[in-house]
Amino acid sequence: MATLRQPAREPVTPTPSLRTAGGQPVSVVHVAAEYYPYARTGGLAEAVSGLANFQRAAGLDVAAILPLYRTVRDADPDLEPVGQPFLVSMGSHSEEARIFRVASSRTGPQVFFIEHLDYFNRPGIYGENAVDYPDNARRFAFFAQAVVTALPRLVPGPIVLHAHDWHTALSLVYLRRMLHDRYSADTTAVLSVHNPGYQGHFPPDVMSQIGLPWDLYNWRQLEWYGKVNFLKGGLAFADFVTTVSPTQAEELCTPGGGFGLHDVFTWLADRLVGVLNGIDQRSWNPATDSQITAQYSSENLEGKRRCKAALQRSFGLPQRRKVPLFGMTGRMVTQKGLDLILQSDELLAMDAQFVFLGSGEKQYETALVELASSAPDRVGVQLDFTDRLEHRLMAGADLFLMPSLYEPCGLTQMRAQRYGAPPIVRNVGGLADTVEDEATGFAFEPYTPEAFQEATFRALERFRHPARWQSIVREGMACDFSWERSVATYIDVYRRALAYSPGAR
Repeated sequence: MATLRQPAREPVTPTPSLRTAGGQPVSVVHVAAEYYPYARTGGLAEAVSGLANFQRAAGLDVAAILPLYRTVRDADPDLEPVGQPFLVSMGSHSEEARIFRVASSRTGPQVFFIEHLDYFNRPGIYGENAVDYPDNARRFAFFAQAVVTALPRLVPGPIVLHAHDWHTALSLVYLRRMLHDRYSADTTAVLSVHNPGYQGHFPPDVMSQIGLPWDLYNWRQLEWYGKVNFLKGGLAFADFVTTVSPTQAEELCTPGGGFGLHDVFTWLADRLVGVLNGIDQRSWNPATDSQITAQYSSENLEGKRRCKAALQRSFGLPQRRKVPLFGMTGRMVTQKGLDLILQSDELLAMDAQFVFLGSGEKQYETALVELASSAPDRVGVQLDFTDRLEHRLMAGADLFLMPSLYEPCGLTQMRAQRYGAPPIVRNVGGLADTVEDEATGFAFEPYTPEAFQEATFRALERFRHPARWQSIVREGMACDFSWERSVATYIDVYRRALAYSPGAR
């Protein structure tokens, strides 16, 4: 496992502008289905906005484009229209799109939104009540093609078009197959795979609905076991592909970690690069955090004891200073290892407290609520996620649970270490790259309740010895998980992609 035990650094000196071989400045345009604070269901929103904001701070010309969901209007009702409406070809007919932008983005990235009321003015982003919208193929294909159509009027070339996950992967296909002008040739295509478990699988007849020719429905491009695979299409047409941790890049090339696309990831060879995500260490800093009960640092941990008592009060748990308090926050889904936790009878029966924050699959929500009802003095559950409560959970927890089935990167284990809550993780993906066993947290390998409990009991043994425990806490708090580290690596990827893209060949 890699370790990141360096002191947290000040922001790096701004990076020189990205330029083509001919010396022209290059803009970076991020295309995503989620972007904090406008649309968020999980870590994707924060990863994309964090990268974009820190790239802008480093001196790059950066923009972001996402759909104009109902949640966007809630976050910023004063959007400005950009230009006139335009048409997007969707199979046998065309549909109208409009562009809006955030009016106040003077220092950060420019943020644009594609409006289509029927597709995006809905209560959810991908669906409602844990059920996907049946027209998601058309919704995100429309968005991807609208982005490519609108780019020349939004950002002068040359650009790096950086798409994120399956929802935007078709933008690279439209770019290379539907546009044949100089702007397309001057555009470099990069695709980031944040969660390979979601690829955008749809029946073959969507080909006639999304305005792409049938000749693309073949095993090298869009066809995947009798289905259309949006992510595979993006991989086929990308100049470079990134994923969100070095270990995840290796796992994607294996049958067990590639989710059916391992041959495609292997084919990419050195055009597949793992770049670890970061966190904003100014926002996630217990020494300055205004959202927690008491501020603290690795030199003075007294405030963390007060935060623990406050978290116990918030969840109706007895205020017991010496009892270990486990925290978990995020999407309550199979990927996050809820099965292991719920099957760990010995752990759940011991003298410890557990706090769970977040919503997800109904089976896990029900199981957690029932667990809290059966042991109200030891288990607290809050299904309604808020940023403030996440900060307070990190500050109040003694240990953090993240026994993921798979985890491409993960952000919460980084935050937990920053807040002095050593995480218990499965040694996969970004967890392997950010948590050092017995030094900043505790790791296990097999996906079994027994292996998970063994790691947890090791952690509890250390917790019973305050001097050893505080050493682990302080070691984790000193880790450098800054976005500045990642930005420099992404710039190197962009330069390599520029050299590979059609305009350079």
